[in-house]
Amino acid sequence: MDILERIQKLVKDYSEKNLKISVAESCTGGFISHMFTNISGVSKVFERGIVCYSNQSKIDLLKVDPRNIDKYGVVSEQVVKQLAYNIRVQSNVDVGIGISGIAGPTGGTPEKPVGLVFLGVSTEKDTIVKKFNFKTDRITFKRKVLEKIIYFLEELLQKNF
Repeated sequence: MDILERIQKLVKDYSEKNLKISVAESCTGGFISHMFTNISGVSKVFERGIVCYSNQSKIDLLKVDPRNIDKYGVVSEQVVKQLAYNIRVQSNVDVGIGISGIAGPTGGTPEKPVGLVFLGVSTEKDTIVKKFNFKTDRITFKRKVLEKIIYFLEELLQKNF
C-alpha cells in the first residue's frame, strides 16, 4: 500500500471513530499537512496543521516554554513533547503530533547531527516522543517522517481507540 493509500485508510478509520488530528510541524515545513490534505474527506479528521519553523513561532503559536528551548534546544524531546501536547489541547482534538528536527544538509552538530528528528504523539492518555535519525536528503527525510507518523497513527488505532 502506498503512502496516499495509507493516509486514505487512516482518514476513513479515524472518521469512523470520530477522531480528530492536529499537527505542529517544524522541520517538515507543512509537508505532513500537505500530504494529509491531499485526501478527499480529510476535513472530518484533520483539524489543523501549524508550521512553527522558527523558535519564536513555537513560543507564540504553541506556547512552548522558552526555557526548554534554551536548556535543551529546539530539536529535543522536551520541546517536541510540548508541541504535541499543546497542539492537541489548543485545537481540542484526540491526537496531537509534534515534529522538530534537522533536515540538512547543514545545521547539524556532533550532539545533534543532520537527520535527527523527534516525533511526538499526544493523546488524552499520554504524550510520547520518539527519536530517529534519517541520514538522507531533505525531501526523503520529510517522507520518512511522514511514514513514521502514519505508522504511529495506525498503531494508535490498534491500541488505544
